[in-house]
Amino acid sequence: MASTAAADADAATATKEAIENLWEEVRDLSLGSTTTQIDHLPTPPSPLQFLRDYISPNKPCLIYNSISHWPALSLWPSTSYLQETLKSSPVSLHLTPTGRADSLIPHPHSNPSSSPLVFASAHVKKVPFSTALRRVSESNTCTEKGAKRCVAYLQEQNDCFRNEYGDLSQDCDDHIPWASQALGCLPEAVNLWIGNQLSVTSFHKDRYENLYAVITGEKRFLLLPPTDLHRMYIRDYPAAQYHYSEDTEDFELEIEDPVRYVPWCSVDPYPSFEDTNRQMAEFPLYYNGPKPFEVTVKAGQVLYLPSMWFHHVSQCPDSRGLTIAVNYWYDMRFDIKYAYFNFLQSVNYISDSAFRGGHLDSHSKVSTSKGEDELEMIEFVQNGDATGQGDSDYDD
Repeated sequence: MASTAAADADAATATKEAIENLWEEVRDLSLGSTTTQIDHLPTPPSPLQFLRDYISPNKPCLIYNSISHWPALSLWPSTSYLQETLKSSPVSLHLTPTGRADSLIPHPHSNPSSSPLVFASAHVKKVPFSTALRRVSESNTCTEKGAKRCVAYLQEQNDCFRNEYGDLSQDCDDHIPWASQALGCLPEAVNLWIGNQLSVTSFHKDRYENLYAVITGEKRFLLLPPTDLHRMYIRDYPAAQYHYSEDTEDFELEIEDPVRYVPWCSVDPYPSFEDTNRQMAEFPLYYNGPKPFEVTVKAGQVLYLPSMWFHHVSQCPDSRGLTIAVNYWYDMRFDIKYAYFNFLQSVNYISDSAFRGGHLDSHSKVSTSKGEDELEMIEFVQNGDATGQGDSDYDD
């Protein structure tokens, strides 16, 4: 029995060291080990350069002077232009009390003995564009103590730019030519985002090659490569939905019935002062590992965000209090990198505290398994099995 435990301990130590070496080697060989900055390209790459230097190695970059010819850059800073062009077009407005939708939120009615977090989605309603834009701007004004806050964000995936905002389509290219040629296809979806500094997107990944163009304001990204998936502590959380009452200006957060579980990254890279120690103790792989890459995407710039990269996004608005961006989602290729990623998911990570008194504590073991019909993510063995895919159609 003792020899078996010792063998398990040796195997766990070897696996742990191999995984941690992988985090460092990816940076040494491809991303740069001495910086948290990604490549900045002064001009758009040729399709061959983009394919060779960024798509194939799954490496992000920031591109300048790629969309300088877009009319949107000169027209969209004008609120009157946007209102006149879209007029009363119905658009999807997302409402939350904090600006944190599609993220982990404490449930106000949770049992202290159970997990207090749920995966909360925004209240979504169709409203005329002029009303929606006003609500986004007004989100910044509720600063008085005790005032009720309703944070509005214009975002809807599934090709919303070409569907809900078609009247603006002439202001931007319908695809990114050098990216389309390198990827061998046109974008599957083009999405528009209009928000303010209160809207924050929690860590997640997408199964698309993402070209993200900022028109006004700034977007601030934290990025981690797919090889760092064990550091994200992806767990299953009950899905919940915000419901907003226009009459009372109150939000209710309700667990879906029947209960549905969403696999999501547990790490908050910017915890509150009161929560910092708990976060660091609960998620040491994130806080003690290599730093995330940081990038600020300014108006007129384009970020290439490779498929399966984890990203956290915040915003810095323009003088009107708005940040506007358009992103292009291209289908990812399920090639040999996908096979490598699946293998990594199958590998258990055993933390330093996994062995207590010479015995394996399964609560400290991180393992991964496949989900069905989509990119698989990760399974954590904690108080039983919790399987999650960790993929998202939510973005920034």
